[in-house]
Amino acid sequence: MRMIMIGAALCAFAATPALADQPGRGWIPVAALAKVIERQGYHMTKVEADDGHWEGEMTKAGRVYDFHADPRTGRLTKVERDYD
Repeated sequence: MRMIMIGAALCAFAATPALADQPGRGWIPVAALAKVIERQGYHMTKVEADDGHWEGEMTKAGRVYDFHADPRTGRLTKVERDYD
């Protein structure tokens, strides 16, 4: 019985999604970030604070891209096409 309870607890922990970081003081708001990204021809579809930067997904011409953005300016620092 004890092993079943331990197994159930481990399964519950593994199924819990990781929590994203929280935006820090001085970070550009999400709405302003979306405008910066839109000026470059993209449409932001997902965003979260992660490891000291904004991270998310955006689309352009029917293609999906993963991105990292500077938390204070919204400048894109990494853009990779998502092939999934």
